[in-house]
Amino acid sequence: MSKNEKSKARIFANNAYAVKTVWSISKKRVIHTAVYSIAGYAEWIFMSIFFLRYVINAIETEAPFGTILGFIGICFVVFSLLAIYTSYMNSVIIPFTDNKVYRCLYRKLYAKARNIELRCFEDADFYNKYTMALDGSAQKMTKSVDFFFDVIFGVIAAAAAFSSMFMIDPFSVLFVISPIIGNFVFGGLMNKIWGGRYTDNVKNNRKSEYVNRVMHLAEFAKEIRYSNIHELMMKRYDEAVKGNVEVAEKYAGKAVVYSWAQNVTTFALVFEGIMIYAAYRTIVSKTMGLAELAIMFTAMSTSSWILIGMFNNFMEAMKNGQFLEYFRTFMEYEEKIPEDQDGIIPEEKVRSIEFRNVCFEYQENEPVINNLSFKIEGDKVCALVGHNGAGKSTIIKLLFRLYDPTRGEILVNGVNIKEYNLKAYRKLFSAAFQDYKVMAMSVRDNVLMGAKFENPDETAERALKCAGVWDKVQSLSNGIDTVMTKEFDNDGAVLSGGEQQKIVVARAFAQKASVKVFDEPSSALDPIAEYDLYKGIMNESKGHITLFISHRLSSVKDADVVFILENGTVIEQGSHRELMAQNGKYCEMFTKQAQNYLADEAYGKEAAV
Repeated sequence: MSKNEKSKARIFANNAYAVKTVWSISKKRVIHTAVYSIAGYAEWIFMSIFFLRYVINAIETEAPFGTILGFIGICFVVFSLLAIYTSYMNSVIIPFTDNKVYRCLYRKLYAKARNIELRCFEDADFYNKYTMALDGSAQKMTKSVDFFFDVIFGVIAAAAAFSSMFMIDPFSVLFVISPIIGNFVFGGLMNKIWGGRYTDNVKNNRKSEYVNRVMHLAEFAKEIRYSNIHELMMKRYDEAVKGNVEVAEKYAGKAVVYSWAQNVTTFALVFEGIMIYAAYRTIVSKTMGLAELAIMFTAMSTSSWILIGMFNNFMEAMKNGQFLEYFRTFMEYEEKIPEDQDGIIPEEKVRSIEFRNVCFEYQENEPVINNLSFKIEGDKVCALVGHNGAGKSTIIKLLFRLYDPTRGEILVNGVNIKEYNLKAYRKLFSAAFQDYKVMAMSVRDNVLMGAKFENPDETAERALKCAGVWDKVQSLSNGIDTVMTKEFDNDGAVLSGGEQQKIVVARAFAQKASVKVFDEPSSALDPIAEYDLYKGIMNESKGHITLFISHRLSSVKDADVVFILENGTVIEQGSHRELMAQNGKYCEMFTKQAQNYLADEAYGKEAAV
């Protein structure tokens, strides 16, 4: 089988996959769609061909008027019931079942998105496919069900109409060749153009959507007003629009030709041909009566429209199948570090953490961690120190199994962390990340982050007090129930960067974890607040391992062990006193920072004088 044939087979399979998926969620939606499609085609064929034939034949044979009227009355009742069913389908079945389908499908998508490894979200190509998977996938799924039955029953209806045409005039069926060419050949070419245009526009659309987010989210408002970033954003937006125009121009020529050819072969040749042929047989050759003319013209017109609709549905199903490929590929992606990975349930108490000859690289041949080895034993306070890019935050990501090492292994309690049940393993840790995000939820929810506690309010209050932000929270309009950000609530709280950071630190304090990690927890704090925060961290460090990252070496003096990192490996380790005595890299860094503190202090005294 050629690559093109495999691609077409996959597209057909995608539509079958969609029907199967919708069936698993709502059998009612699939069954009613089938019944609705059968009823629609049956009504169309019956009314346009058999109903007309019966009435005309009855008049020509001088059947009793009451018989004709009774037949018409029965048809009226039946099709009135079908009209009621159509209204019920459109007003009740579709809205309710589609809502159920959409909810279930997007929950599956979101669950899958949560289950894939972090690396995928940092891969531009993969992220593009993810956004395409999200782009109306639920609607495309239900459309596939509609197309599936419309194509199947459209074929049956077209066959019935062709049979009627053949019985009147065998040559009349030749007129169906034109719409076949129009829809199957030129429609297929148009389908490729639409698919190519959609794919080529994804990157441009992401750019324009990014500009849209930046321009309307409050978190960017200050930068837009006090800088020239607005001009750069508009430049990015114009580039996206220009890109879309270039994509349109790329396909415009072929689209015009194919669209014209499709319209001519699908509509003009068919209907004008039918009229000319029927007129010739009726007026010139006089081989057809007016009754036969009416029936044949109606049958040919109905057959053509059914054929046009069938091929339109077929081509739409093909197009839909191409779009569903992104959804299916995303859902079938095999995670390298699946969030639901099963394994050993770890002990609740972490006694040791060991990195053994660990290497890691985000991009191939661009190592970030180089043959890193160190070990933490017992309930110690440990600090990771080093210049930007030394690998400090990457170590935390590796420890949390957001990534796996390229080489080497990480052991917790002497067991390779890959052997643990991932969810259970992650519960050993609580963290305050440097690149934190505050959610548009209450302060309580921002601290507890969905975790279950016996006394949630007491837990959140204690954590906020430890982080030094409880008094501020109490002063808010609704206290701990105050919603953060104004995205959904005009009464929401917009806190300073330092206050937000303290709330994020409170997240780590709230969790009952055996290892607590703080990644630059004081970057937005003033020196006094920083001192108080680290004092709180030290007070809370009893009974578990505490690991924190800091650029300010004054904050690591009380740590039990300080690891100095450079180029992704440990170059020194020990307590503050031991490292100062070594007179190495740590001593040099600490001395320089201490001189800056003293210089700032001296300058402040001179300014005061």
